[in-house]
Amino acid sequence: MTATVVITRPLAQAEPLAARVRALGRTVEILPLLEISALPDQAPLRAALADLTPYALIAFVSPNAIDAAFAYIAKWPQGLRAAVVGEGSRVALLAHGVPAEAIASPADPAHSDTEHLLQVLDIGALRGARVLIVRGESGRELMADSFRTAGAEVTLLPAYRRGVPQLDAQLAERLARLLDGQNDWLITSSEALRGLAQLAEQLDGPATVAKLQQQHLIVPHARIAETAAALGCHRVTQTASGDEGLLAALQSRP
Repeated sequence: MTATVVITRPLAQAEPLAARVRALGRTVEILPLLEISALPDQAPLRAALADLTPYALIAFVSPNAIDAAFAYIAKWPQGLRAAVVGEGSRVALLAHGVPAEAIASPADPAHSDTEHLLQVLDIGALRGARVLIVRGESGRELMADSFRTAGAEVTLLPAYRRGVPQLDAQLAERLARLLDGQNDWLITSSEALRGLAQLAEQLDGPATVAKLQQQHLIVPHARIAETAAALGCHRVTQTASGDEGLLAALQSRP
């Protein structure tokens, strides 16, 4: 029996990938391991986005950051540069009317991460300039640190909140069922993987954690593979970053 492909992205980003996995003839189950919610106080976000003209560059870490920000951006200023790490974010900016020529992203969509974004940006040109990074309440500091090292004045703007879902009866049933089998789990963030481990521990302690450690995880970045190893998960396939890498890994599965 072919393993089910478990997609663990937040719900809004899971379905496009699910459609492509189904097109491969695979059975899919969407199990969001991170919930995205609005910040309870929107005033700081609204105020920060009221005037974008002082900035030389605005970086968005995810489609969630873009959607949250554009609730308060009426029109993208002419000449303002945007930066994103993934193809999904680039498409989201285009949908909000940002010109393609204004968007910087990794040259190869198969390498959609901060490291490859920084390679295509003219970091030196940001010395003395103001840069805004729109992200969740927490996140990696690599982008901000790199801009600061280049001499930019960096502002971090929280735009949404991420959190592990509560283990209610419905989630407990789904998680127990999936961990009882041998499935292919698409894990696209270390935070989601740590959340999965927490949920497994809450479900039935070490016995369920041991089942998680026997699952096949498909991950698009070395950082996530390292998190998996730290959690005792050793059936890990690391792919190129981006959806194409995940799909290629699934196609190579027997």
